[in-house]
Formats: sequence, C-alpha cells, structure tokens
Amino acid sequence: MSVVHSDLLIAASDSARPVRVIAQGQGQGLKQGQALTGKSAAWAEANGFTGKAGQLLIVPGDDGAALEALFGAGEAFDPMTARSLPTRLPAGDWRLEGVEGEAAQQAALAFALGGYLFDRYKARPERGRARLVAPSGLNLTETLNIAAAAALAREMVDTPAADMGPLQIETIAREIAQGSGATLTVTTGDALLEDNYPAVHAVGRAAAPHRAPRVLEIGWKLDQTDLPLVALVGKGVVFDTGGLDLKGAAGMRNMKKDMGGSAHALALGRLIMQADLPVRLVVLVAAVENAVSADAFRPGDILSSRKGLTIEIGNTDAEGRLILADVLTRAGEHEPDLTLDFATLTGAARMALGPELPPLYTDDEVLAEGILSAGRAVGDPLWRMPLWAGYRVALDSEIADLRNDSAAWAQAGSVTAALFLQKFAPTTGSWAHMDIFAWNPRARPGHPEGGEAQALRACYRYLRDRFAK
Repeated sequence: MSVVHSDLLIAASDSARPVRVIAQGQGQGLKQGQALTGKSAAWAEANGFTGKAGQLLIVPGDDGAALEALFGAGEAFDPMTARSLPTRLPAGDWRLEGVEGEAAQQAALAFALGGYLFDRYKARPERGRARLVAPSGLNLTETLNIAAAAALAREMVDTPAADMGPLQIETIAREIAQGSGATLTVTTGDALLEDNYPAVHAVGRAAAPHRAPRVLEIGWKLDQTDLPLVALVGKGVVFDTGGLDLKGAAGMRNMKKDMGGSAHALALGRLIMQADLPVRLVVLVAAVENAVSADAFRPGDILSSRKGLTIEIGNTDAEGRLILADVLTRAGEHEPDLTLDFATLTGAARMALGPELPPLYTDDEVLAEGILSAGRAVGDPLWRMPLWAGYRVALDSEIADLRNDSAAWAQAGSVTAALFLQKFAPTTGSWAHMDIFAWNPRARPGHPEGGEAQALRACYRYLRDRFAK
C-alpha cells in the first residue's frame, strides 16, 4: 500500500533547519522574535516574499545550500497549509519556528498528510525526502496513525475498481481486524438472502461471480458490555455504472471512488482500535458492484430490506442508500450508543457545497456541534444540512413502503437521501450521516488530484474527546 512514509515526522534532529512561519505584510512572525532581519529580510524583499498564506521561500546560505525556509501564514495561520511543505521543501530535516502549541501540532499532522503519494502504477524518480521534527507536545504515534488512516482511505479510493473489488475490501478489513484482535464476519453472494440482506444482494447480484456482493462486519471488545458501543457504517460500491439507469461516460469516469464510504469506515475503525479508545466497536461495510447484466435489478422493481420495509426502485443509480439501508438496520441490532455512516452518496451534495465541504446530517444537536467543533479544531470541515421533515413525503410510494428516488418536486437530493437513510438508522443513541466526496478534483501541493479523506479526522477527534479517559 502507498501509505504515508512513517519517517516524514521524526522525534529529533541535530541538523534540522528552520521553517519560519511569517505573517503577511508584517515583516514579522506570529510571535515575538520572528521579525525578518538582515540577509533573510533582504532576500525576502528581493524575491517578493510577503507572507501570503502558503507562500514559500528558500533562503540560501553562503554555500548556496538551503539555510532556512520562510513560510507565509497570511493574516491568520491555518495549520493545514503545511500540507504543501513535504513536496516543496528541499530534502533533509526541518523544524517549525514561529508557531507553537496546538497550531504547531496540527501543522505537523498536515505535513504528514501532505506526504501521501499514490505510486502503485507509476514509477516515481527516487529523491530525498523532507522530514519535520515533531514539535513540543506532539503525540508522534497518534499523529502518524491519523496520517496513515487518511492515507489508507485515499489509496483505497485511488485504486482502480479492477484491483479494488469486494474481495479486496474484504481482505483489507480482514487485515485490520487481525491486527487489532477483532473479529470479522463475512456474508457473501446468495448467503446474503439467507442472512437477510436482501437489498445488498439485489444491488450486487449482477456482478461477475468473483466480484459477488458481501457484507463485512468487524467486532471489537463486544464482550465488554460496560463500554459504550460505537457503530461505523460505510458504503462500498466498488464501481457504479448506474445499473440499468446507465450513467453517461463523464459521470462514470471516477466511479471507482464510490466505495469511499467503506474506506473511511475501515480507516476510522482501525484508528479507534490503534488508540484503544474505551468503546465497543462495530464496523459494517456493504461491498458491491452496481453492474449491468440480465440479472440486474430494474426500475419499477420492489425490493425487500432487512428492516422489513419494501422499497420501490425509481432509479437504479440511487443504489448506495439501498445497501446502506440493510447495514444500518444491522447496526441497530447491536443497540449502539452512537452510529456514524460515511457514503459518497449524492451529486446533489456537491451541487450544494462543492467538493471540499461535505454535508453532515443528524437530528442530535449536541452531536452536530461536537463533530463540527472537532472538524474546526483539526482543519477537517463539515457543514450541517437539515433533515427537513417537509421532504419526507417525497419518498412515499403508492405500491411500497417508500421509494429510493424522491419525487422531483423536492429537488434537494442530498437531503432526501439522508431522510431515506434515517428511516433505517438505529433508534438507540445518536446517528450522523456524512455525504462525502472523497476526491480532490484539482491538484495542488499537498492535495494531489485523486482520493481524499473527509470527515475522518473530525470524527476521530470527536470520538477521542468524548470517550477517551
């Protein structure tokens, strides 16, 4: 796996050069003593360095080698801008100057996140790497685990569907479970009907036999009944053709990423277990391919669900909510105290908020503020969207309990999709749904085009703050 290099962050170095964080237009740093003087000031002026956010200037020594780096903070330093540094700094060891405390620690995490490189299919020139000395107070192990979780989610998304099918997701889930002493239960193919996952089976049955649909369930510490139970649920559509309601070429191009929800659930689950949070944990993933064949489910079909509700199929391209219906119901059977689901669910979410800001849905005010606050703290933003009750009737069907495509008058596709999921969400504890994009559509330093982890760090921070002793 092309996960982040574990040596991007180091505990100490005698040869580390400074990366000085400089405020915009002030000629001075973010704390006293960081003013530019002498050669650095002259070099900055000669090269048009103003401290603009993300601006980087290498200051050479007398021998021409890099002596220090100036890094623009803008008017207020955003630690996540440090994601750009691993690919822009010369090789060697570096240390941050001019920023302290939580901001420095988050900048170090950003540095580790920025070191991700997907190189499975393309050889990259060998070159030395820039490394950052961990700032004071940083939990180095936890920080690297967080970066590795994000890298795992990104690589799973980046990997083409031919090499990231249901079996490959199962293999990753098995490795995660075995590495943490957890159990893994797998239900595959026609056994889904026997074990009452009819919607998962219907969506995935058109795929080739070696890509048969399956439900993966990881259980951790389930015997410790005094601990609260957290359920993570992920959508794992390894490729979405749209089914018989076939997508156009442009809409299908990046559908390898439609398993991004499963990648996030598995990565977050691993992170929780690595941190040994005092919770019981269930991770549920429905892994399917929404393929086209003579056995594909059809518009107008009525599907059963694990909950017993019947679903009229208006559009086979609204398949993610169908498989989530079954696994959310299964999560509810564990009576969780908290359920978080992740899904690349709707294009409507992108129309509303764009690719960088995923919507958060929950009817729990405390949970909403907790996740949003955690996201702000770690630079992993979400935006709360409403579970608008007035749109529930848009899911009504004349011949079934509900329909999978909302009536056109409602228009708010991300909202109605969340309302659909709410009908199947656990009734114990709280539930939140994140309609993630899991993709960077534009390349920039620290953010290569391709898979992206969204809401993962926010949810981990929330869980750690809520449950850690």
